[in-house]
Amino acid sequence: MPATSGDTLVQVSTIDALMKGIYDGAFTFGALRKLGDFGIGTLDELDGEMLALDGNFYQFTADGTAHKIDDAAETPFSAVTFFKGEKSARLGKTESMAALQTRLDAEAASENLFHAIRITGEFSMMSFRSVSKQQVPYVTLPEAVKHQSVFKLENVRGTLVGFRCPPFVKGINVPGYHFHFISEDRKSGGHVIDCAVTGATAEWDVLENLKLLLPRDEAFLKADFTTHDEKALESVEKAPAAK
Repeated sequence: MPATSGDTLVQVSTIDALMKGIYDGAFTFGALRKLGDFGIGTLDELDGEMLALDGNFYQFTADGTAHKIDDAAETPFSAVTFFKGEKSARLGKTESMAALQTRLDAEAASENLFHAIRITGEFSMMSFRSVSKQQVPYVTLPEAVKHQSVFKLENVRGTLVGFRCPPFVKGINVPGYHFHFISEDRKSGGHVIDCAVTGATAEWDVLENLKLLLPRDEAFLKADFTTHDEKALESVEKAPAAK
C-alpha cells in the first residue's frame, strides 16, 4: 500500500544521536509543521521538551512551564505525524504508567507497527520532567538528565501525546511507549515519568511508515553508531519520579 501523509511517522535524527549529545538543531519548526501536527521531541541545545498538539508546538523549559515555539527555532530530535484518530476507548482508573501501558497494549493493532496515541482526561497524579539548555562541549543525554527538573501534579486535567514504537527501532527511536504531557490550561508539562489516570479517553492512529530526516552536521556524520546502549536509554526514559 502506498504511503500517505496520514500514516507516516516523520522523525528528525535518531535517539542514539541524542544519547551521544548531538544537540544542535537540524530542522526548523516552521518546516516541521508542514510534516505533522502532533508529536514530541526537544529543541536546539536540548533546551527543554517539545510537544505538538492540534498543530500547536510547545516548549517546556527547565522550570516546567509551556511556551509557544517560533517557526525559526530548531530541533535536533523530534517525531511528528498528522494525527487522525482511528479508534478510541474510555480509560477508567489506572494507578501507574505501567498499568496504563498494559491497558494500551490490549488495544494495539500490532507490536510491529507504530502507534500515535493521544490521551485526554483527568489524572490523579502526573510526574514529568524537563531538562536545561546545554552548552558546548555537550555532555551525553544520560549526564544531562542527571540534572533534570522533576515536577509532580495532583488532580490535573490535560493530554498525553506520544508514540508506541516497535522493538526493531532500537537506536532510531524509543521502543515501546514515550509520552509528553501538557496541562489543560496549556501552562505546564514535560516528559512523562509516571502518572495515574482518574478517567480519560485514549485515541489511536496506526502508522505504517517511517521517514527519517538525518542531520548533515559534522557531529552526526562522524559519530560512531555501531553500538546501542539499551540500559542507558532505559535510565533516561525512566528517570526517578519526584519525591
